[in-house]
Amino acid sequence: MNKKGLHIVAFDVPFPANYGGVIDIFYRIKALARLDVKIVLHCFIYGGKEPHPELDKYCEQVYYYKRRRFKNPFIGELPYIVATRNDAELLKNLIQNDWPIFFEGLHSTYFLLHPGLEKRQKLVRMHNVEHLYYRGLEHAESSFFKKYFYTVEADRLEKYESVLHASDGIATISPNETNYFKDNFRNVFYLPAFHSNDHVVSKAGRGEYALYHGNLAVGENNRAAIYLVEHVFSKLEIPCIIAGNNPSAALKAAAKKYSNVKLAFNIAAQEVLRLIEHAHINILYTFQNTGIKLKMLNALYRGRFCVVNDLMVVNSGLEEYCQVVDASTVQAEMKRLWNEEFTEDDVIHRQKLDISEFNNTVNAKKLMGKFDLSPALVMQTKV
Repeated sequence: MNKKGLHIVAFDVPFPANYGGVIDIFYRIKALARLDVKIVLHCFIYGGKEPHPELDKYCEQVYYYKRRRFKNPFIGELPYIVATRNDAELLKNLIQNDWPIFFEGLHSTYFLLHPGLEKRQKLVRMHNVEHLYYRGLEHAESSFFKKYFYTVEADRLEKYESVLHASDGIATISPNETNYFKDNFRNVFYLPAFHSNDHVVSKAGRGEYALYHGNLAVGENNRAAIYLVEHVFSKLEIPCIIAGNNPSAALKAAAKKYSNVKLAFNIAAQEVLRLIEHAHINILYTFQNTGIKLKMLNALYRGRFCVVNDLMVVNSGLEEYCQVVDASTVQAEMKRLWNEEFTEDDVIHRQKLDISEFNNTVNAKKLMGKFDLSPALVMQTKV
């Protein structure tokens, strides 16, 4: 019997799963645990998160490390997101056995080149082409300090990316990223995003409002929300809600100007899901074509009509489930959908997602195959 399990090195504590990157990590762990994979999880604590007993349900062992953030983020040649995740205890714990290692993002790869791990099987999950993602953050940011930080970090990430040659494979999150990494690295494979939905639960009928949701602390999401308020919602007579954590003062001020716009901020993840389910239209807009937008999967599995712009959905495999608009047609499309029912036929079509490439169990088995951890061979966990 193959008694090997899997080390997963996460850049954050993946519970609560309250934003895109940790949602992908948490539901991947959960899906692997359902297939009886032994998991040792390593995660970095910062941003107010703490060790969480929920992770013990799915992992044999969970190690926590304090992220070593320092005052001057411009020191050194390594990307800040990598240099601050360099705890020696992580290396010590990784070399206790010969299990394969799954690094979550460039963030977690500080020890990828370490001689002590040279003979280990190592795969890296890429949630974005990170230097392109950071250039997008730079363009979306108005603060001079943050803008300069994103510029420097993007340059460092572009140089650092070559570390991926030391991996045995790269698991990309979208077709766009897959094409990019295949041009530059070997053993690249597409592993769609893991998410909180086992089945489509969209309901026929009418919803109560149009909804935009996202982590509003991210400059890109805040920018999209302000754009929607000023250029779309303000020109509609439809009730509109923007939901998410930490909106900027500019977004609060913009929403306050219009009686049909409500800002629901710093609410629990379950409340966001409830808002998605009760919306008539989920509108998702982006200025940055990176990664896969997990909020779109939530909207499709749980909501009714989903209106997106091309950058949100292009090459995602989700185009057929959305109404794709551009700046000139978004208002007209929202008005049209507001006067239409989401029908039983619409629900049946949406249910095709249950057997699509976005099925968590299918993708967990795909990852297990890359590590030669077949369901018949792994040891049973306590789950």
